[in-house]
Amino acid sequence: MNLKAGLWQQQTLKLAMTQELSQAIALLQYSAQELTAFLEDKVLENPLMQLESSTVKPMNPLMDRNRRKHQKEEKNWIEQIAEKPFSLEDHLLSQLKITNLSTDQLKVIRHLILHLDENGYFMGDLNEIAESLLVEEELVEECLAVIQTLEPAGIGARNLQECLLMQLYYQNPNNELAQTIITHYFVPFAEKKWRQISKELRVSLKEIQDLFDQIQFLNPKPGAFLREEAPSYIIPDAIVERTTGGLEVRMFDDSLPRISFNESYFKKFKDQDQQVSKFLHDKVQDYQWILKAIEQRRETLTRVISKIVEKQTVCLLKGMQYLEPMTMKEIAMELDIHESTVSRAVREKYIQTPLGTFPLKSFFTSTIQTVADDESTSSTQVKNEISNLIEQENKEKPLSDQDIVGLLKENNGIVVSRRTIAKYREQLGIQSSSKRKRFK
Repeated sequence: MNLKAGLWQQQTLKLAMTQELSQAIALLQYSAQELTAFLEDKVLENPLMQLESSTVKPMNPLMDRNRRKHQKEEKNWIEQIAEKPFSLEDHLLSQLKITNLSTDQLKVIRHLILHLDENGYFMGDLNEIAESLLVEEELVEECLAVIQTLEPAGIGARNLQECLLMQLYYQNPNNELAQTIITHYFVPFAEKKWRQISKELRVSLKEIQDLFDQIQFLNPKPGAFLREEAPSYIIPDAIVERTTGGLEVRMFDDSLPRISFNESYFKKFKDQDQQVSKFLHDKVQDYQWILKAIEQRRETLTRVISKIVEKQTVCLLKGMQYLEPMTMKEIAMELDIHESTVSRAVREKYIQTPLGTFPLKSFFTSTIQTVADDESTSSTQVKNEISNLIEQENKEKPLSDQDIVGLLKENNGIVVSRRTIAKYREQLGIQSSSKRKRFK
């Protein structure tokens, strides 16, 4: 073995993470909105790039004037008035009998309403408000009590316990049992430790069960119904249509702006000095690279989406309950690309199908082994089976997680652990067997 120091030449091949490669990777994982924002930023940097949006058309003054004339004839003028949202503050103030309130009371009430959060809970400090308004704390408490008499019931509560108490009193002021349990046994009642409450109050478990059922219909967020959120719209990246020959995939690029080359700018300055020529040369390369990167992004998306549709044909025709087990690694191997490429391709991407619009990630599920070695099922199908079992169970003797393990193996041949059942049950928002139990 020669251990002497020396100099040797050696050729190696490695992949360098250039700026162009890094941006190409970023482009693949961009959603349609993010890609549009990226192109708009690039146009500001590169004078040789122009954006042509299909949603923005140049205005023709003559045609536009005629169009407005026809619109005035067709549309009612009332539809042109901008909608003014009705706020929680407006809703509460409209209920006050102003003639019965003093100026100081109105001032304090208006200030207190500003301390209500989006769900209608009072989040301020009575003492601090009294000091800031230079009034007695008793007056502030009286004004808060006035707010708590307004609709919806429960508005102005300081916590969930007080909110439920107010709503129960509003429904039935004579229900002393409900008032007592929520006031003095709120935590054990919520945790379904009812035997302790039953013993101390000398009431049946059925009476406590009835109160629990009644509370399910109360509103824990009384102010939320007045909050209006702007509707969010999803533009799919691909559309799957049902044809006589099966399913057909079509990429939907109409929402993306088209980029074009500013030929007039290039011709005007290409014969300038050397520095300008170099600048234009760099921008031409940048433009060509972006064109190539966008086309590569579209090609990768087309391949990945087509493969998803191919493997989930039954699911797309019948419903998500027929989702086949499929992982990103499996798609990557079949397309001969890296798993991270598939992950980036499906990030924040949506597909419109005959059954609705879904995120691409929703078609990937883990594989659950069945009793038969050559068969498997998806985690989504296992969750559906768990939901069905719990829906059909005897509520007086609900199924434990271990019982569900045995039933899945016996009825469906699905082999899962008790811990997996607990995890799926929590993901489905299903409580444990002790909290699902009902009493006669």
